[in-house]
Amino acid sequence: MKVVAINASPRTDKGNTAIILQPFLDGMREAGAEVEVFYTKRLDIKPCQGEFNCWFKSPGKCFQADDVEMLHSKMRVADVWVFACPLYVWGLPGPLKNLLDRCIPLVQPYFDLTDGHCRHPRREGVTEPQVVLVANCGFWELDNFDALLKHMKDFLGDRFAGALLRPHGPALATMLEMGMPVQDVLEAAKEAGQEMAHDGRMNQETLNRVSRELLPLQQYVELVNQEFRRNLDRVKAHAMAT
Repeated sequence: MKVVAINASPRTDKGNTAIILQPFLDGMREAGAEVEVFYTKRLDIKPCQGEFNCWFKSPGKCFQADDVEMLHSKMRVADVWVFACPLYVWGLPGPLKNLLDRCIPLVQPYFDLTDGHCRHPRREGVTEPQVVLVANCGFWELDNFDALLKHMKDFLGDRFAGALLRPHGPALATMLEMGMPVQDVLEAAKEAGQEMAHDGRMNQETLNRVSRELLPLQQYVELVNQEFRRNLDRVKAHAMAT
């Protein structure tokens, strides 16, 4: 099984998104998957220009010379795509949206009707991969991911295999540093990777453990606001000192 993972966090492998993505990919590797990881921050991904050369003048190939051509060569033959990102204003970070927009060379301009809904058929030579979303959110509630999930499901249709969602993600990083009992969240992420590699799907109970509540809402809000105030106070103190 070939897996292409795209991490769209600007903090690359040091961010809260990577805290969930890494054990998930470790689980896939342990189950025998061949995994490659790419970071949008380290890639040149230009926005789509909407001229459709990739459909008509040079079918399957974008006219823009950047890192998308390299990514497409990997994605065309992968069995699983993993998109990982922090939640930005209830949606995708810009670099990941640019990449999804640039995926139209992988499909043909024709319309297929699937369950009465318009879809583009895959271009010849492109596999039909399953797709996993890994997403991290600073807000406490799980429903903050709803718009992102709908976007990904609409984009991918029945190829969407599921999502590892981590609400109040900053709390997980802090609690891990403090040695608090939250390792089960990482263990669940690893288990989900093993399930995906073995069975081509993930158990919903496993995904629920990835998303489990870490601390009560009111306590989380108070802790976050305290940290914001400390940061603001530090900035003010520095400005006054200079």
